[in-house]
Amino acid sequence: MPKVFESNGYKFFFFANEGNPREPLHIHVRKGERVAKFWIEPEISLDENYGFRSQELSWIQEEIEKNRELIRGKWNDFFNA
Repeated sequence: MPKVFESNGYKFFFFANEGNPREPLHIHVRKGERVAKFWIEPEISLDENYGFRSQELSWIQEEIEKNRELIRGKWNDFFNA
């Protein structure tokens, strides 16, 4: 489970096995028992949410936007290596 970055206790990561065929670029977020999944392309959008409040989801989406290129780079480095 490669961690891409962490902010305020929220871990942003993807799984080493993201399906076969691999799902499009996305990121998972975890804090405690709460988890969510966001698509990165073509635009950032929530796919799954288990426990985050709407205010948290808005903040998470902003963090993803700020780190979009980092996420894309780590994804490509990992899966294209």
